[in-house]
Amino acid sequence: MSMEVSRVQRKSTRLSITEPMLLLVAIFWGTSYGLTKEALLFTSVFLFIAIRFSLTFILMLPILINDFRQGLNRDWRVAVPTGVILSAIFFCEVLGVSQTTASNAAFLISLSVILTALLEVIINKRNVSILLYVLAIASITGVFMLTRNTKEQFSLNTGDYFILIAACLRAIMVTTTKRLVVNREIATTSLTALQSLIVALSSLVITGFYLPLEDIHIPNKVEFWFIIMYLVIFCTLFAFFAQNYAVRRTSPTRVSLLMGSEPLFGALFAVIWLQESLSFIQMLGGVIIVVCVITTSLKVKS
Repeated sequence: MSMEVSRVQRKSTRLSITEPMLLLVAIFWGTSYGLTKEALLFTSVFLFIAIRFSLTFILMLPILINDFRQGLNRDWRVAVPTGVILSAIFFCEVLGVSQTTASNAAFLISLSVILTALLEVIINKRNVSILLYVLAIASITGVFMLTRNTKEQFSLNTGDYFILIAACLRAIMVTTTKRLVVNREIATTSLTALQSLIVALSSLVITGFYLPLEDIHIPNKVEFWFIIMYLVIFCTLFAFFAQNYAVRRTSPTRVSLLMGSEPLFGALFAVIWLQESLSFIQMLGGVIIVVCVITTSLKVKS
């Protein structure tokens, strides 16, 4: 009997692969804001997105073909709506990062955790807990403190608004993916590849509309391509595979746990790499957001 209890205890305390994967995503995504600002010095917003996701799709194409050959993708069409939402997320994120600080972007995008929890409550028709209301109000307070400018006024610039829209879209993305992929036949690798293809194609179309053909140039700086490969391998290939993998095995709110530490890494990277500075009020606002995010992820039932 004691041996059986011991086996159960070992099994229950064993850490699954999902949590370490999401923690790594938080680290990689935290660094992505600063690196994206660097990459945008060499090219336009939509061409940058097109290059990043075209490379992602090309690298995943052999896996995608193999998945189709094995009959794993009978429900491949579910990738289309999630790919469209992902396109909108990246358009807003990159436009936002180009017009606000990397540290602000990292903190503001973390609000997607609160929004995901609220959206799950609405979709699943559950009662909203008092804790969730308190966390939502505290998070909004943190946003006001974080976006306080040097004139001691509260203000959101255009980039901040884009990031807030991206946070809303992230919440929609995780909950929509959960609804669409559950009990569907599509490999996680294929879902990631098809989403990348949709983002790449939509970016190319928009680039073609607003830029004359003669003004579309592929950057030739080594620094740009180092950044692109880092973003493709760690912040796109690994990150979206991990997110798609996790959302099939747990709730959207739990998946959003990765956002709990992302702003910490993002702000730290921005201060060290880009020499950005935060006032005490801004730092305090960021800390409030992070505390609310982590509390939401750990305490809100899912």
